[in-house]
Parts: sequence; C-alpha cells; structure tokens
Amino acid sequence: MGRDAEEASPPVSSSELEQDEEEDDCYLSDQEDDALEESVLQVLEDEHHEDCHWSASSVITKESLLAAQREDLRKVMELLGLKEHHARTLLIHYRWDVERIFELLDQKGRDRLFTEAGIPLQYANNAGLHSSVEVTCNVCYDDVPPSAASEMDCGHNYCNDCWTEYFIVKINEGQSRRVRCMAPKCNAICDEAIIRKLVTARRPDLAERFERFLLESYIEDNDTVKWCPSIPHCGNAIRVKGDIYCEVECTCGCQFCFNCSLQAHSPCSCMMWELWIKKCRDESETVNWITVNTKPCPKCHKPVEKNGGCNLVACICGQAFCWLCGGATGRDHTWSSISGHSCGRFTEDQTKKTEQARRDLYRYMHYHNRYKAHTDSLKQEAKLKHDIQGKISISENKESKIKDYSWVINGLNRLFRSRRVLSYSYPFAFYMFGDEIFKDEMTPEERELKQNLFEDQQQQLEFNVERLSGFLEKDFQNFTDDEVMDTMKHVINLSNVVDRLCKQMYQCIENDLLYPLRTPHNIAPYKSKGLDRASELHICWDSAEQSSQSIKGSQDEHRSQPGSTILGKRPILQLHGSSSDNRGHPYHKRERGDANGGGGALFDLNVPAEVSDKI
Repeated sequence: MGRDAEEASPPVSSSELEQDEEEDDCYLSDQEDDALEESVLQVLEDEHHEDCHWSASSVITKESLLAAQREDLRKVMELLGLKEHHARTLLIHYRWDVERIFELLDQKGRDRLFTEAGIPLQYANNAGLHSSVEVTCNVCYDDVPPSAASEMDCGHNYCNDCWTEYFIVKINEGQSRRVRCMAPKCNAICDEAIIRKLVTARRPDLAERFERFLLESYIEDNDTVKWCPSIPHCGNAIRVKGDIYCEVECTCGCQFCFNCSLQAHSPCSCMMWELWIKKCRDESETVNWITVNTKPCPKCHKPVEKNGGCNLVACICGQAFCWLCGGATGRDHTWSSISGHSCGRFTEDQTKKTEQARRDLYRYMHYHNRYKAHTDSLKQEAKLKHDIQGKISISENKESKIKDYSWVINGLNRLFRSRRVLSYSYPFAFYMFGDEIFKDEMTPEERELKQNLFEDQQQQLEFNVERLSGFLEKDFQNFTDDEVMDTMKHVINLSNVVDRLCKQMYQCIENDLLYPLRTPHNIAPYKSKGLDRASELHICWDSAEQSSQSIKGSQDEHRSQPGSTILGKRPILQLHGSSSDNRGHPYHKRERGDANGGGGALFDLNVPAEVSDKI
C-alpha cells in the first residue's frame, strides 16, 4: 500500500522544493529575521545600482532606418517650423541629438542656432520669387535663362551646369551630407532637393549614393546609434537610450561594447581593452624577451643569443664580442687578457633597464596566462551546453521524482557570465595596478592596498567559479534522486554566490578603484541576467491624409522633381519597439518593396556605404 502511494506521488520540481523549505521554516529567530532583512535590503540595493546604469537598446534594420530618421525630423520640423532639409541640416550639425537642440535653442536663441548649423535666416524671403531676366553665372560667366539656373536659400544663384559639377565633386569627396554653398565665405547648406534633381539628371549612380549618405547620416553622425560590428555584416544598427557605456547584443547574436564597438570587455574600460589587444597583437613582448635574453652585435646590431657557456660569442656577420660587456673584440680575448674591456665594472643604468624589462615581461606573462586560461575554459564550457542538454534528456526520460532540470541551464548560464567577467578582470588588473595609465594617480601604498582588496575578491570569485564548473560537469544522469538533489542544491547555491561576488567586484571597481581617480574611466555595468538583447524597431505606416497634416508646410516645390523617391512625399512613420521571439531571432521583416511604397529599392542597406562602394 505504501509502495503504491509512493509510485503515485507526482514528480518533484526545484521550485516546489524551495517552497517546501520555506514552509518548514515558518518561524524565524531574531538572527534569521535580521539576515532576511539584510538580504531584502541587498536585493533593493542591487536593483537601485542597476537603475543608475539604465540603458535601453533597439535594433535599426534597413526597413526601420527611414522610420527612425523621420521621427527625429518630425520633432524638429514641428517645433521650429522648418523644412525637411533644414531640419536635417540642423540635426546633422548637432549629431542627431534632439534634446541638445532644444536645450541650445533656449541658451543661444533661434538665430545663432541656425547660423552655426548653416541654415540661412532669410530663406523664406526667397521662396516663390521667379524672374524672366537671364541670369549671369558668376562661375562660368555665361548668361542662362532662369530655368537653367538654381538659387539656394542663401540667395546665391548659379547655372545648373556649375552647380552639378560642384555637387558631383562633393559627393565623390564624401561630403554629401553637408554640401555648402560654393559662393565665397558662405556657410549655408545647399538644398538637398536641388542636389537630388541636378545630380540625377547627369549621374543617377551618384544620386543613389547621395540618397544613401543622407539616410545613413542618422547612423554615421549620431552618437547614440552605431553599426553592429558583426562579420559578415548583418545590416543592423543599434540605438541606445540612456548610458552609452554599456554592452549590447544585436538580434544577429553579436555582443559588443557600444562605446568602442569592440567585443564586450567589461570590467575593462575601453582604453584598457584597446591597449590590451594591441599589446597581445603586436611584438612588444617579443621585444621585451629579446631585451632580456639577447645582446646586440656591436657591428651589425642584430640580436645575438648565447647558446654556450663561453662568454666570447660570435655573430653571424663574423664579429666576435664579449658577452659580459658587449664590447667588440678579436679572437685573442681570453680570461687572462681582457685589455680594453670593462667586464668587471658595474653599470647601473644598463642593469636597471634589463631588470625592469625582465620584470615587465614576467608581469605581463602572469596576467596573460590567466586571462588566456579562463578564455580557453569559457570556450570549452561553451561546448558543455550540448552535453548537458543530452544529460537532461536522459534524466527526464528515466523513472525519477525529479523532472525539473532548469537549475542546470541556469547554472550553466551563470557560469558563462561569471567566467567572462573573471577572464577580463585580469587585463583590468594589469593596467589598474601598473604604470601605463595610472602611474601618478596613486601612491605605492595606496596601490598595494587596492590591489590586495581587488585580488581577494578576484580569488573568491575564481574559487567559486571553478566549484560551479565542477558540479556542472558531473554525470548527474547516472545519479540517484538523493545525489541529484545534493548536486542541485550546490549548483543553485554556487550560482547565487557567484552572482553576488560578481556584483561585489563591480562595486569595488567602480567605488573603490575608479571613482577616486582624477582621470575618468567608465566601464559597462554588470548585468546579472546577461546582456539585454536589443528590441527591433518596426514600421507602422499611417494614412497619407494624417501624414500630410502632420508635415503641413514642410514640403517645397522640389519634392515633385525626379529623383526624390526616397525622401520625398512619404507618410509619417511611428516607431514601435518589439522584442525578438523566444528563440532570440527577430520577427519577420517587411520586404523592401513595402518600405518603398511598392517601388523598387534604389540601394541596399545591408552593408555600410563605405563597404558597398568598394563592391
């Protein structure tokens, strides 16, 4: 009877076990109550710490790039009553920072704001003025009819042939985003609609390139938007709101530092990581090894390594010299006759230089070996995920009361994050406590104290990460239920411990190490749940009637000219952020024909402009 009841009992999950433990401990002592209160305060403090580094990222695809750009254009056009090309000129000048434009509008005033950006103040007075008198071009000095000349908002009027040649040169030079008027000492920006019309008539290929540069100026000239550095390029860009010192993940799976566009490297700052990869890539340490283990030939100056015990060495050029002092000598150099050499005399400068080079080499090898060891461990543990999924499948199919193995996947994800933090903590320590960046920032006593504080936390994290890795590598599919329960408790406990130690290390770095320095150094914050995958912007098309009302008065006569199909009359676009699906892949993207209103695409935004021009 008891056996039947035991067989009929439902499987036990990890969440139920945790709930049972909580029910058993319904009465708390004073010490337990204080510990519970402390843990709650710690959770609230951690949440507040993450809120201080708030940032939200979104992916801009080739379909949503126009939508993102038009949204900022609409804000400036509505507030300042500008035409679209003037709003674009203002935004490009201030790097598409709409909030900064609004702030400077109050500080500098409208006239100064426009003048610095290259927008003429009296452009409205020139609109609609047409004359039947021939125009004399001040460049070629030909008299042309008014239909063969174009006047910019600044009032300068030249023939279309001269304008076209000027625009073609500027586009080829890569200055198509801000083409200034060719009149001397005129800083006004030319009307993009006139550029589009004239260049399209003669060079349609350059017109497409001009359109592309205008569209991609939202990324190239924007401090809050950057291309995804994936190879091959996925065609996406990432826009960040909030703290730009963050690490983001594109929908293609590429994780990178938003500030420097290199691979995610926290807790290293961008400067530290750039110096570290350069140090690992170039031959600086090879030079150090040569300095320590070789001596230059006094004739050809090539480095020579001694491979025997005799201190009389010979270079491949035939020159013999004394290994002790480095002085050239003949074959008659013997131990009984060392006339003219200073082998026994102490030279302090050379000795110090050699010893310093040897210490620097050993110090670099110490940090590099540990950095590489944890990086290699991370690569090996990434292969562990497939094996663990197989073990979980075997465990779920066997007769057992335990059916929930989510704790294994959670522990593995925690291992990946903590191992990456531990790996990059060694390049951080190399520069934090070295002389390359912070030589004059700390006294030797302060440096030693802070180094001991950091290394203690690093050691604790390393110890628990290795323990967590050991438990996850066990063959739990062959364990009994009691052994699985014991392993589960250790994995859950170690996952929480490792997460807490990572948070404490970051707090130590930010508050105790970097904050007191005079030179500001920012690092990406620690994300307990991993890097947030950027949401994707989708296009929502409004009706033409609503869009015409929202941009009333912002379109000029050049919109109806040929070549204005990309940024001409279009419905206003609203931005909606939506997350990717559960598998981490973006939702289905619209075809390019939909984004172009049914027309064919003039260019492809899968790669940046400078890349496509070389194809």
